Amino acid sequence: MTEFAASRTMMVDTQVRPNDVFKFPIIEAMLSIPREEFVPPSRRNVAYTGENIEIGGGRVLLEPRTLAKMVDVLDVKPEDLVLDLACGYGYSSAVLARLAEAVVAIEDNEEMAGEAERRLAEAGVFNAAVLTGPLSEGAPKQGPYDAILIGGGVEEVPATLLDQLKEEGRIVALFLEGRLGVVRLGHRLNGRVTWRYAFNAHAPLLQGFGRARGFSL
Repeated sequence: MTEFAASRTMMVDTQVRPNDVFKFPIIEAMLSIPREEFVPPSRRNVAYTGENIEIGGGRVLLEPRTLAKMVDVLDVKPEDLVLDLACGYGYSSAVLARLAEAVVAIEDNEEMAGEAERRLAEAGVFNAAVLTGPLSEGAPKQGPYDAILIGGGVEEVPATLLDQLKEEGRIVALFLEGRLGVVRLGHRLNGRVTWRYAFNAHAPLLQGFGRARGFSL
């Protein structure tokens, strides 16, 4: 077993399973996908640590626990079309692609998007397409989606993004409330999205997902 393969096993055994993630497809994906290939070269040695990993531009690769639990509560099914927002170098897209029929990944950093496309191909992931554009706009032409994952912190989720969910679709997002971060799962029913608490986590605020601030003198 290689050093990174041993690290993947330890990651799952110490960070994923103990946090109540037991679904076999998620476990299998996180055991199989080389997480070290989806971070900057200088961060490979910390790819399996239990913390968010800075990948540049104020962005992070979510810690294994947070990503695994977000994917778990999203309840991705084999026939689903999934929108992965803020895919970074593509790790979350690789995980989702193991569970879904297809993934549309959005990255606003053109260089990072190119790297994600290359790294996904090298990892043998061919059912994930990477697009470049504003994260908060999603990809309406490719939708609507059964599920949406937002890979970073938000204060608000734009209505234009929620409208890209199919009826009975699901969305998972990490809401920043002061120093507290709360992951919530949203369901679209009768044209409206209602949210429920899932667990606590933290990540930097993504561009385009801040709350509109009122004008003051």
